Amino acid sequence: MIKRDELRQQVRTTVSGLIADGIEAGVQVCAYLGGEVLIDEVAGLADRQTGRPLTADTPIFSFSTGKALTATAVHVLAERGQIDYDLRIADVWPEYGRHGKEGTTLRHALTHSAGVPALPADITRADLTDWAGMCALLADATPLWTPGTAYGYHAWTFGYLIGETVRRATGRTLTQVLADDVAGPLGVAGELFLAVPDADLPRLATLEDRNLAAAMAAASQFMVNFDRIAPPGVRPDRALGNDPGVLRAEIGAVGTMTARAAAKMLAALIGEVDGVRLISPERLREATTLAMTGDDWAVGFPAPRGLGYQLQEDFFGASGNGGSIAYAFPEIGLTVAATKNLLSAGAEDPMEDLRKLIRGAVS
Repeated sequence: MIKRDELRQQVRTTVSGLIADGIEAGVQVCAYLGGEVLIDEVAGLADRQTGRPLTADTPIFSFSTGKALTATAVHVLAERGQIDYDLRIADVWPEYGRHGKEGTTLRHALTHSAGVPALPADITRADLTDWAGMCALLADATPLWTPGTAYGYHAWTFGYLIGETVRRATGRTLTQVLADDVAGPLGVAGELFLAVPDADLPRLATLEDRNLAAAMAAASQFMVNFDRIAPPGVRPDRALGNDPGVLRAEIGAVGTMTARAAAKMLAALIGEVDGVRLISPERLREATTLAMTGDDWAVGFPAPRGLGYQLQEDFFGASGNGGSIAYAFPEIGLTVAATKNLLSAGAEDPMEDLRKLIRGAVS
């Protein structure tokens, strides 16, 4: 039997210590077990310059953890029969069906096997906010491999490829689907965003850098194709994550969220939460079945993929550069999410340690 009070105290002590020691500025950690809140801890400041406190409902830009939001929106549409994983993208987006991409499917996009992860070397943050321009860039691209035969992390292109397919097929943007079909029913409408409304921008936490910029510079040296998927002008960093233009734009590969909203969303994928279950058990199995393995073209090592989610050991979900995570352990009914605003990587990122602490307490 899990000792809930003891675990909560352990998490509270850990998070408070991270703040007190200056390792973190502000942290949110939330976990659901069996559809009910297990952990919901918040500590620190949303903005150290002004002294504004971080609260449970303060959204934090969380980089690629946003891919879990995009994938979830697609699975909810599929559950309702409004889109199909094997839809040929060119059937709804004719301009895309060129240069060997005629047979590319939504499934290929979800599994990072569409063959279009690369971006121009001179791309800028402003380019990322130009939806039409980014979609035109993808439509004109020649795939680096025959779609479906290999995979490579589509760090930025993931969102445009999936989002434009959804828009053409359903008449709705990913932002609308997430708001209407996911965040709204779950009661987290102000805490789960792909594109942040202007009125909500002042509520967001302010990002700072601990060692992420240095880690990204190192990644460009040892990851074989890192600079092709994340050229210097669009590498994850505090400037990008604080940019109002980026925050307001629907990009689809990144998102802004609270830990409790992310944990609740995943809990509603693997079970029922407050009377809401987003997808069926059968669809959950399909979405989280290993689809791509072997070495990832972009990073040079294995990064197992399901339909839009990372797969690791007994859990699925997404993580973001800088320290955000959102994971679900379906066999035990557990979800864990953590967000933070002092961006770090490697040994200086303790969010994975929090995930292990919570997972280890639940048998």
